[in-house]
Amino acid sequence: MLKFFVLSLLFVVGGCAAPSLRGTGDLGLVIERASGHLSLVDTSARAPYARISGVGDISHASVVFSRDARYAFVFGRDGGLTKVDLLEGRIVNRVMQSGNAIGGSISQDGRIVVAQNYTPGGIKAFDAQTLELLSEVPAEYAPGQFSKVVGLADLSGNRFAYALFEGGEIWISDFSDPRKPRTQRFPAGAQPYDGLVTPDGRYYLAGLFGEDGIALLDTWRTEEGARKILNGYGRGEEKLPVFKMPHLRGWSMAQGKAYLPAIGRHEVLVVDASTWQEVGRIKVRGQPVFVMARPDGRQVWVNYAFPDNSWVEVIDTLSGQLVKTFEPGKAILHMEFTPRGEHVWLSARDDNKVLIYNTATFAKIGEFAAQSPSGIFFTSRAGRMGF
Repeated sequence: MLKFFVLSLLFVVGGCAAPSLRGTGDLGLVIERASGHLSLVDTSARAPYARISGVGDISHASVVFSRDARYAFVFGRDGGLTKVDLLEGRIVNRVMQSGNAIGGSISQDGRIVVAQNYTPGGIKAFDAQTLELLSEVPAEYAPGQFSKVVGLADLSGNRFAYALFEGGEIWISDFSDPRKPRTQRFPAGAQPYDGLVTPDGRYYLAGLFGEDGIALLDTWRTEEGARKILNGYGRGEEKLPVFKMPHLRGWSMAQGKAYLPAIGRHEVLVVDASTWQEVGRIKVRGQPVFVMARPDGRQVWVNYAFPDNSWVEVIDTLSGQLVKTFEPGKAILHMEFTPRGEHVWLSARDDNKVLIYNTATFAKIGEFAAQSPSGIFFTSRAGRMGF
């Protein structure tokens, strides 16, 4: 607790003077889910430089960055949307935009921030400068029936793709006119639980909880509609109890292949990204939550749901084999690579630490205290579609 008090005191004292001169490309933040704080971090110094409170319930929070990487937009579980100035280390603005929310995205031109909501079901678009509400799209998939929205991802042309859990559909909303969005609807399958967009922004994939398979939509050829890939990948096998839903946003594209978590199984699915056909499976220790590629694509790092959530495994994409299995800490919830992938940061929630590893040697090179850390987000995401 003394470390947290000292860090907070340093931030208060620092707030009285001009902030240190620093580049935004070196920065990021860590969600401290239990205490409701954000730790702002410097990835070269491998340490926090400020700590911020007043962001509400961040027990499940996600973050996107402005195109200049100066501002972070934090989407809280309580429906709060908070704009944070990373250079000045302060909250710029905050709005309560719904009753229950799990994430958001930012438009290609950086002018629109969109929140996805459970309650009420739908999405809302805000001006990125002022957080003024511009428009909303209720997720009414049938008369009087509203769905939770999941898997929101930005596309080219200020469009956003997302999935409706109860509605079993993928929607694309075009915010070219941010006050008058236009929406297309596509049948997807049973209970899409999360979604992602490929790095080039062309394909949107929605994982299905209600069936073994993934819905794939070509966003350049939407007239073709969504189709199923990996249909029945677990056919004839007993599905394990699911302790934590996989996060498709933490998927990987490397060496022309996609690496995806297999829901309810101790497997990573390998898919040819040119044909979208399964080309392999990799047996892993537990049920994957995040399956994340190092920026150069040579490694894929995997963490797991309870009871295996203290373990991390590393896949070498050249050989397709596991090359490292280790237990860095208790409850490894999230992983984030530095922009060029020389280091990876791990949140060890139950150890109240963030751990930093060299990805070439697997040696631990640093750590710092954080109260129940979960999500780790670096500003390098600002230049990536779908992040």
